Amino acid sequence: MDALIVVDVQNDFCPGGALPVPDGDLVVPVINRLMESFPLVVATQDWHPANHKSFAANHPGRQPGDVIELAGVLQILWPIHCVQGTEGAEFHPDLNRAGIHVVFQKGTDPEVDSYSGFFDNARKHDTGLHEFLQRRGVARLFVCGLATDYCVKFTCLDGRSLGYEVFLVLDASRGVELHTGDVAKAIDEMKAAGVIPIESTEIAMVR
Repeated sequence: MDALIVVDVQNDFCPGGALPVPDGDLVVPVINRLMESFPLVVATQDWHPANHKSFAANHPGRQPGDVIELAGVLQILWPIHCVQGTEGAEFHPDLNRAGIHVVFQKGTDPEVDSYSGFFDNARKHDTGLHEFLQRRGVARLFVCGLATDYCVKFTCLDGRSLGYEVFLVLDASRGVELHTGDVAKAIDEMKAAGVIPIESTEIAMVR
């Protein structure tokens, strides 16, 4: 079975949000169209407590973009975003929620960030996504959403490490691009791990 994985298409990651991905909202109509073609659609949702240690505001003297060690791994500090129960943490209002079969929340532990839809950044805890997909016989993942160079990338890489065939849907994803070239580097890293970049218009040819 194939599954569409929609990563973090939330208000805070779209224009006007606390941590906007450039043109992040443009993925919404593409993803809505894709949902109609998949028997299983899974969404991930950043769902941080307000005291999350990935927030620069929770480290006096630190600024967004600074790098610290958190849970034994290097961590970029971010603006406060996707706090549990806030409007910023909700899915983009135009995203077809009715087309999503299940939502997996991540980033709930204040001590460690979670980019991937499968594991936290220290890989100490999983979200339950892998077990869910295995129970349904999923073998191929088509991953899209926000952002290409962070949560989408790590979801794709973990998917490959767990044995899935993984496709990155390019036109249904956008990147943060903190530094020029980050998105291209992320795509190269994913390709090196066996992830297959694809446009949404090409999906019918591989399915």
